[in-house]
Order: sequence, then structure tokens, then C-alpha cells
Amino acid sequence: MERTVFNSSHSKEEIQPLRYLSRAEAGAIEKDLVEEFRFGPQQLIEIWGHACATAVTKVFPRRSLLKKQPTLLVVCGCEQNGAIGLACARHLRVFEYEPTIFYPKRSSNALYRDFTTQCEKMDIPFLSYLPTEVQLISDAYNLVVDAILGVEATPGEVLEPYGTILATLKQIQIPLVRWDVETGSSDGISPDVLVSLVAPKQCATRFMGKHHLVAGRFLPYDLQKKFELNLPEYPGTDCVVSL
Repeated sequence: MERTVFNSSHSKEEIQPLRYLSRAEAGAIEKDLVEEFRFGPQQLIEIWGHACATAVTKVFPRRSLLKKQPTLLVVCGCEQNGAIGLACARHLRVFEYEPTIFYPKRSSNALYRDFTTQCEKMDIPFLSYLPTEVQLISDAYNLVVDAILGVEATPGEVLEPYGTILATLKQIQIPLVRWDVETGSSDGISPDVLVSLVAPKQCATRFMGKHHLVAGRFLPYDLQKKFELNLPEYPGTDCVVSL
């Protein structure tokens, strides 16, 4: 895939191939963001959560939703991806959607607990259990946001309760949104929307859904250049762009 790349440091546009990152490269970028550019972990989670919420609004504007109420379900894991899901849910609430969170195994990390508290203070409901009857999920929500696993997850090594949860999500008939996960991997889930945080990862080459968005506008140009990311031009003031 090729993209037209433009940056204010250059005087003209160039056609360059879009870079798909390995796990090691993705980890190196995040390490540089934290150690060299002094982005805090909470700041990154906030940026990514906002970007993921924005991606949802781009693909599923409230007026396009089939149900009268703009309901959606955000399913969160206990690691960083789950915290991004919590931030995403909070921003979706600000955008006047009606998120509900299922967070079966809450993290002991104080940083992640802060995101949980923020959601609770905004009166976002938390489910005590996930219905195994998928029709109940489809009847209640317009779409599901899967924030269980991240790019760091190893396919085939999903612990409970997440294995059972993923088996349920595999059966749902409403749209599914994911970010930075082994798309089309052993869990058998094919999302309708994939959001690539920072830049597309190699797992995104297997994405067969309708909408692939990148959320990397915040990335300092020096890092873009160092890793030869060749990110696409972002329209207007948008923090995400469709590929």
C-alpha cells in the first residue's frame, strides 16, 4: 500500500509506502515516547482513548445508528488496552453516546484505577457479567468495542475469563471495533473496524473489515522520520485518518 505523505518540514508531497510495524518496533516507539519525548503513560492512554472514540464517531455517527438510543458496549481487559478502552468510553460519553463497560478483572495498577474512577464519576454503567446469549447483546447495543487484548498479546495464550468473553464476541451480529490486536488470529474474530495506534502494525495486514483508521497524528516528526513511518496526511484537525 502506498500513501501520499505530507509534513510541514517538507516543501512537497511524496508517494511512499506505508510502513507496518513489528511488535519490537511498536515497543521501541512507545519507549522513545516515554523516555526521550517525556510522554507520560497516562497521557498516552488518554491520547489513544480519545483517538479511538473519535474513530467510532467517524464510522458510526449517532444519526446512523439503528437503535433509538446511541448505546454501545466497551469490553475492557486488565492491561493497557483495557485502560485505553476506559478512556475511550469516557470520551464517547462526552460525545453524547451511551457507553456501558464490562470490566471483569479490574487492574491493581493505580493509573488504571484512575480511569475506572473517572468513568464511574461520569455515571457510565458497569456490567457485572456479560450475557452468553449473544442476542441479548445485539438487542441492547448498536456496536461493541473490544479493548481486551493489545498488540503485545500472544495468540493462543488468552487466559480466562477472556477466552470465554472472546468466544461470545465471535458470535455477535452487530459491528465490532478493535485496535492493535492480532486481527484474524486464533480467536477467530474479524472486526468491522480496526484502529491502528501510532501506525499500522504487521497484524493489520490480515485485516479484512471495512474500516481501517490510523491514530498517530500526535507522533513527533523526529520519531516518524526515525522509524520511516510514512504516515498519511490527516484531514483538517482530525486525530485519525482512514486508510
